[in-house]
Amino acid sequence: MAPLFETIKSFHDVQISSEGIETVGFLEATEGLVAMFDLFGSKIFGFVQSDIRSNIGGVRTRYQTHKDSSQTLEELVKFEVINGDHHRHGTACVVRLIRGLALIQHALQRMQDHPDDELHVCFKSAYDVVLRHHHAWVVRGVVTVAIRAVPHRRDFYQVISCGEAPEKFDPELGKWLQALEVIVKRMKDFLESGGYGNV
Repeated sequence: MAPLFETIKSFHDVQISSEGIETVGFLEATEGLVAMFDLFGSKIFGFVQSDIRSNIGGVRTRYQTHKDSSQTLEELVKFEVINGDHHRHGTACVVRLIRGLALIQHALQRMQDHPDDELHVCFKSAYDVVLRHHHAWVVRGVVTVAIRAVPHRRDFYQVISCGEAPEKFDPELGKWLQALEVIVKRMKDFLESGGYGNV
């Protein structure tokens, strides 16, 4: 059986055109990410997974009810504004989804760039940069405790790579992270410059 990282849709495969980031491909790749973290079998990454799952659902619902105007994430957001949707639930879900993906991208990129850092250090750094300023002090404390529960780096690598040799897994993870970074940056710029939300 092939390792999960070889079978799920990669962010590298998500179509990006002049109109924006393809909604369906983006959702499939994000679901693949959640499936990778599900390999741990417990709620170790629950503080991120539940939020991502909920926001995938919100974006998917918006897409399914407005397919013609939601082919890309950017179209989905613009359509809610143009239609005067005051709740802008789809947009709020996109913003939170990009935040969660930015956290994961930052943490895993640090893990690759700093091979001696333990995973909790990588996630703490990512949290401080990406999400900390969005949370009240009580939430910050809860997240700090949750981050301390992430697995050791070597265990994380072993599970995520499904036992594949680092020489095979590292380049794939690198491509995946690079593509995710492009998507996160593009959406962050779009959302913030358009006044749709702060990532």
